[in-house]
Amino acid sequence: MTEQVKIVEVGPRDGLQNEKQPISFEQRKDFIVDLIHAGLKHIEVGSCVSAKWVPQMARSDELYATLPTDHGAQLSLLTPNLRGLESALAVGCKEVAVFTAASESFTQKNINCSIDESLEKFADVMALAKANDVKVRGYVSCIVDCPYEGAIAPKQVAKVVTQLFDMGCYEISLGETIGTATPDRVKQVWDACLSEMEAKYLAGHFHDTYGMAIANVYQSLQQGIRIFDSSLAGLGGCPYAKGAAGNVATEDLYYLLSRMGFDTGIDEHALMLASQRISQVLQRANPAHFAKAYAGCN
Repeated sequence: MTEQVKIVEVGPRDGLQNEKQPISFEQRKDFIVDLIHAGLKHIEVGSCVSAKWVPQMARSDELYATLPTDHGAQLSLLTPNLRGLESALAVGCKEVAVFTAASESFTQKNINCSIDESLEKFADVMALAKANDVKVRGYVSCIVDCPYEGAIAPKQVAKVVTQLFDMGCYEISLGETIGTATPDRVKQVWDACLSEMEAKYLAGHFHDTYGMAIANVYQSLQQGIRIFDSSLAGLGGCPYAKGAAGNVATEDLYYLLSRMGFDTGIDEHALMLASQRISQVLQRANPAHFAKAYAGCN
């Protein structure tokens, strides 16, 4: 049997939240429906946060409620606090995500508290989620470098990851937020984390600022990681990390995995159609290498 790799599509949330131009409710919905049609089975729909602070994520709970339900995909919402979780529960969401960082400075800039305080705030979220049979995914930012304090010790990453796991997160996504990592440094992080828990609980989330995202995915595959976050058309960035590029493009991740013989469950033609459509909506060229090559060959 062909080995499977799980792809978590974060474009509708992590990607669109950083867009400067307005994205309509219907355009967001069409984007997600296109992703579903492409065979993506894990999609982060949006974030239940104040529209005042993240206008592109306005009405994410309503968006979730309007999406089709007969597709077999696991749709999720980011819920940074209890109010966000309550909004997600109200629309029947069965998977949510919480986030912190391995860097104290980044956590202060991003969510205005320390790492320990951020984890304490999750206690009520975790309890309510468990009571409602809702799965919780954890995000850890700055697993290699922080834009404010530089290199992050791998053992510090492993400590935060272990805390999230012990709190009840079924899966923890390790975010290489500013895209400065190289495979040797990624290996050190995985070595530290894999000494604490099995690879099946860990996901890689790589940004492509220096063109290293796919190389870092490959390194992760060599160490047994089989879950990766990605964003169609390489959407994304980080408002707290100047110069950080978007996430690894789903198109490029798909190309690597499919050509290495892994099963992704993705329909290539439908994926590229979705890629073309969101690029047209955003009125810009698609940075994904596979998207460029595919367009030139078809």
